[in-house]
Amino acid sequence: MAAQEFNFLLATDSYKITHYKQYPPNVSNIYSYFECRCKKGSQFSEVVFFGLQYLLKKYLIGQVVTEEKIQEAKLFYQMHFKQDVFDEESWRKILEKHDGRLPIRIKAIPEGRIIPRGNVLFTVENTDPDFYWLTNYIETMLVQMWYPITVATISREFKKILAKHLKATSGSLEGLDLKLHDFGYRGVSSQESAALGGAAHLVNFCSTDTVAGLLMAQRYYSCPMAGFSIPAAEHSTIISWGRSREKEAFERVLEQFSSGPVSVVSDSYDIFNACKNIWGDKLKERVMERSQDSCLVIRPDSGDPAETLIEVIKILEECFGCSLNSMGYKVLPSYLRIIQGDGIDLSSVDEILQKLTDEGWSAENVLFGCGSALVQKLNRDTLNCAFKCSYVESNGKGMDVYKQPVTDPSKGSKRGRLSLRRNSDGFLETIERGAGKPEEDLLVTVFENGSLVRDYSLEEIRKNARLRDEEVNPTLHNHEQELLHNHIINGLH
Repeated sequence: MAAQEFNFLLATDSYKITHYKQYPPNVSNIYSYFECRCKKGSQFSEVVFFGLQYLLKKYLIGQVVTEEKIQEAKLFYQMHFKQDVFDEESWRKILEKHDGRLPIRIKAIPEGRIIPRGNVLFTVENTDPDFYWLTNYIETMLVQMWYPITVATISREFKKILAKHLKATSGSLEGLDLKLHDFGYRGVSSQESAALGGAAHLVNFCSTDTVAGLLMAQRYYSCPMAGFSIPAAEHSTIISWGRSREKEAFERVLEQFSSGPVSVVSDSYDIFNACKNIWGDKLKERVMERSQDSCLVIRPDSGDPAETLIEVIKILEECFGCSLNSMGYKVLPSYLRIIQGDGIDLSSVDEILQKLTDEGWSAENVLFGCGSALVQKLNRDTLNCAFKCSYVESNGKGMDVYKQPVTDPSKGSKRGRLSLRRNSDGFLETIERGAGKPEEDLLVTVFENGSLVRDYSLEEIRKNARLRDEEVNPTLHNHEQELLHNHIINGLH
């Protein structure tokens, strides 16, 4: 049930209030779609579809139009436009004819699916000819899907990089789901952004400190506990002991959390001194008493990420030794690991892991935390998300419609009713002009006339988003990318 205090009539761009006056006479159906458009030179060739179910459950299900909300909107828009442009009559008809439920149908790909850029992700159309204008009225809200899609996509790109290095230097993917920890709660713009971004990351990983994302996965995606964390120190809990008592601060943390993993930020004053003279000398025996299940995770938090981490791991090797794994790469003792959470993005994590590999170290030794690069340093243009009308019906006749700006061909839109299918070559492609076969269409009705038709669990979504073999094996991945590139330049997307 949509939130009672939320007024759907006020959840749109102002100019859309006037659009019912602008469509041609006798229009009965407006059909629109959402995609992440192809962009030459873009960093991302495919996207992870996620977040629509949250928006539907939170804002659109059930009775969203009431007399009180009509009156609130009428007064607001009269003041806003300084003229009478609000379609009070039509909104009241929705209340009387449909009990305030939206006569809209939304078809979408299953959440978690990986879709090449330039394909339809979901479609929207009215189910009652009297309310043709409603399809694009909800564009404003639905286009906000750009955010969870983009975060889920970036998170999965991190996973590809981590998987590649982990497999190459350890021979397995054990622990991959915990390799990237969400540090982004404080770095986003709102609680809802934290929830959406945090949950989007949990499509790919099980490691987070963003409680809002866990709650969203619990409440909207049927997952009792989607992610995990460990006790960890912050600078305040270390520096409150004073510089001369840093050793006592570290020791306190070890004592308080003796039975499980614990992370200690160690750069409050001198990360290299902390690793060599405190962890590697004064507290060495205390560290060595711990086990793999109660390992100490040392956290650098300043300086050049790659250079600092390399220096730290060398100091720890001198103090605690290391062993070689089955692939011939060095691994610190199982009671000791490092987490790098400062300066992490897709580029730096790849650079760090490559430098570790070059120095003979396995990716098993390190974990990463990421904040703003994961959930904040992005926008709608990161994946070129767009919502466009492609089909209308007037006087009982259908017409394929489109835009084709002479000043920017990349903003051209699709035509007619759309479907998504997997072709004989195994590639996903969008079929335009209503030419698709219903039995091949991968778009599923998820919302109709105020009701949720399909409810996905996070477990299902994670299965849809899991890495493919060729994404872990670099040779296979390069071959796949070459095929996809040829597919795109041949105009099939």
